[in-house]
Amino acid sequence: MTVHTAIVLLIAVVLGLIVGGLTFLSAHGIAPAVLAGLTAAGTSVPVLRSLIQ
Repeated sequence: MTVHTAIVLLIAVVLGLIVGGLTFLSAHGIAPAVLAGLTAAGTSVPVLRSLIQ
């Protein structure tokens, strides 16, 4: 694994945790928070990959 890949995945996980935590605080449900966190992490990977070079 390259340093670029590790940084992109680390930032994606952090963003997913933030989005999931905020969704949990607003929706008060585990399922919507997990779904929002996974979606945010998954969609941020291609964007971060292109932004961080």
